[in-house]
Amino acid sequence: MSGYSSECIPEKLDKTVTNVVKLLERKGRTISTAESCTGGLLSQLITSVPGASAVFELGMCTYSERIKNSTLGVPLDDIAVHGVVSEEVALDMVRGLKRISGADVCVSVTGIAGPSGGTPDKPVGTVWIGFDIMGKCFARLPEQCRQPGLSRSGIRYAAAAYIFETLEKLLTEENP
Repeated sequence: MSGYSSECIPEKLDKTVTNVVKLLERKGRTISTAESCTGGLLSQLITSVPGASAVFELGMCTYSERIKNSTLGVPLDDIAVHGVVSEEVALDMVRGLKRISGADVCVSVTGIAGPSGGTPDKPVGTVWIGFDIMGKCFARLPEQCRQPGLSRSGIRYAAAAYIFETLEKLLTEENP
């Protein structure tokens, strides 16, 4: 995704999301999302694709720490020790989403979209993404969300682009 400007992301992103939805449908897989800083963007992108109802199980916007804890089961200790924007919380979120939805593919996202809220340790553009793909759980911290000059919207779209590009790659590589 390097070299993207926030202006050109939506057109390429629409194509990538469509490819992901079609791959999921062809493989008989389902998807769910738990979002914080993207605020429902992932769900909106998925449901903009005709036929998404065949694959889309659940989209949750779990913005506050309280809801991350009470709905997804994110331990308050993990939030206190690692911060709400952390690998641990992204993984906790995706595990909770998997428990609730049972979807084959689960994605969580937590981050700092700005323009304020960043710290020296976690600057604006720090976005952790959790994945659970057919039981394989991992988290990523995409660098493209930290590109200088990205707006709040640009950070959110960069995170979405990273998520759907990652899913497209993994679903394409996966055996049928």
